[in-house]
Amino acid sequence: MTRRQPHPKVGWTPLARGTFTGIDWSAPGAMDHSDPYLAWAETSHFAGFRTFMHGKTLQWLPLILELAPGCTLDDLLRAADEDWLQVPRIYQNLPLSTRFCTARVRPGFFQHLDQPGPLRGVVARYELGLPVGPFEHALPPEARARLSTPRPRSRKNHKDAIHGPVIAIIDSGLAVGHADFLDEQGRTRVAGYWRQDETVGPHGRRAATRQPVPLNPQRAGPRPADIGYGHELDRSAIDQAIQRHTVRGRLDEDALYQWLQMWELNHNAHHGTHVSSLAAGPRVYARTLGTEDTPPDWRPAHDTASRARLLIVQLDWASIADTSGGAVNVSVLDAMAYVLARCADDATVALNLSWGTLAGPHNGSSVLESAMAQWLQACEGRLSLVMPAGNAYQARTHANQTLGRGQSLALHWRVQPDDHSQSFLELWVQDARDPAKALADLDIVIQPPGMAEPLPPIRIGEAGVWNSADQPRCAVMFPARSALGHGGACALVALAPTASGHNPTAVLAPAGRWQVTLVNRGRHAVVVDAYVERDDVALGAVTGARQSYLEDRDYDLSGNIGSFIDHPDDPTVIRRSGTFNGLATARDVITVGGIRCFASSHDPAVRYSPRLPDPDAERPEREGLRKVPQRLAISDDHAVLWGVRAAGTRSAAMVRLVGTSTAAPQVTRHLMDKGGRLPPG
Repeated sequence: MTRRQPHPKVGWTPLARGTFTGIDWSAPGAMDHSDPYLAWAETSHFAGFRTFMHGKTLQWLPLILELAPGCTLDDLLRAADEDWLQVPRIYQNLPLSTRFCTARVRPGFFQHLDQPGPLRGVVARYELGLPVGPFEHALPPEARARLSTPRPRSRKNHKDAIHGPVIAIIDSGLAVGHADFLDEQGRTRVAGYWRQDETVGPHGRRAATRQPVPLNPQRAGPRPADIGYGHELDRSAIDQAIQRHTVRGRLDEDALYQWLQMWELNHNAHHGTHVSSLAAGPRVYARTLGTEDTPPDWRPAHDTASRARLLIVQLDWASIADTSGGAVNVSVLDAMAYVLARCADDATVALNLSWGTLAGPHNGSSVLESAMAQWLQACEGRLSLVMPAGNAYQARTHANQTLGRGQSLALHWRVQPDDHSQSFLELWVQDARDPAKALADLDIVIQPPGMAEPLPPIRIGEAGVWNSADQPRCAVMFPARSALGHGGACALVALAPTASGHNPTAVLAPAGRWQVTLVNRGRHAVVVDAYVERDDVALGAVTGARQSYLEDRDYDLSGNIGSFIDHPDDPTVIRRSGTFNGLATARDVITVGGIRCFASSHDPAVRYSPRLPDPDAERPEREGLRKVPQRLAISDDHAVLWGVRAAGTRSAAMVRLVGTSTAAPQVTRHLMDKGGRLPPG
């Protein structure tokens, strides 16, 4: 049962009515089927996005929507008005019927959703995307889905559709002129390149400018008419640009990327180029047959992947900069829609998404993961999705404990100084005997650093803000259910940054140890999973983020043999097991963990990757949890030589990058070479 506190608790103030949505976030059930991150964004006056917004009045919000079972995009369009809801037309061009889409909304959307009417019966839940860059304005009229728009017929014979084997990459920083992505005639294999950003970089909280310069469509490519933002280059445009900057048979790559306004490729290494080279380059990273005692190395490839067409999506740099995933749900679903809409019905597509977060339900029930599962199933094997398992196995970002009646769990959350980004902790709780049972008797008690006494407890159905000068330092939102996922309830603890650069008026949270205590006052045991959200700095971004983490005196930091692996009898509540990519737990998504060469036969796993099998598998867990990869691939050459060599941003360069992101594209390649289906094992 959802309850509303009759009076504000001492130390907490109620969440205010949203200035954009108009939602009274303190009202009973206000967050049911909604996104608590949106409640925090409005409570903090979108402070986490202020650097990108530069004080402008927010006009539109990007959302990812899940429609109710049995409802279609036409039902949504009938129930809405394009004055306050606009869906990209590309979702009408998909070769499948979908219950998921992205949308840009104005306050009228929330007003109609709060009233009895057709919209309430169509929209099951929604999540917020980051309201920055191309998402700040309305969609162009030609890019909007409308009921009058005719549905496309089969794309099998469409002249612009991409046929045959296709490797799709959703990533950041891909060098389209790199020799690894040319065919034998010197033409590009990139059949389509969509960059979601619209302004000249660099981007990021510290690098953003108050007067961003728009990209030149004559150079960066036109705006995709069915998506309404970003810039698209087809194969012909890329070949023309390459030819334009080729002198005496040699391509001037610096001049090419300057012309295309690809500012990020001034760096010697970029994630997208490295990943794409591993997935589809003319050389394969593998052991030569009969040389099992030597490390793998590059050797010429004559496989399907080295000849396949490439579809590339460059994620908006705001999505890359915010590693917590604030915008990635909208950006990734639009990217997947682009891939499907550009391929013919007979194309076999292996999609690599080497990106991830740490928080989330971890059971495939988030909106984005539910969309992934539905689309993969609808494509009936024509589409495969490969993702990394994550790199945070030793990062102390996950805790797990079963609390019996009257028991408590004290988590020590270390929030670092000089962190210019917000920090988040998600607490997922589920009744151990009856997963569907509401958790009515669980207290969450917060004690900020430097305070002698904790703040009053927050219970399910409640929320509160801890203010400084009427501005939020911390908020706790504990709805009975929310849009974040199914399988228990989730409490979100959100913190302001601990540093602000040169802004003397910014509201800051205190750095140090935040104590978060959960007390089970109910009759049944509950299973608790705590996930600290990702907050590091991605390659190519400048943000000032610093990763927070959990502390526990029983956690083994000795570095001795065995100290890097969980055991069921470990006394600590901080568990490496269960630390997993929060975007990769959907059904049918192929997840890849990392192993290293020259490892002992009984322990080939790299230190940072989730393990297969799970050494902590007997520990009680929430229903449907996914925490082990399905596949393993090399991501470290040696215990003292981490990473894998692959392409740099220039054709003559090789660089070494570390992480399961380098393991995933190797499986993507193997998948393509096997005709889209991996053999068992």
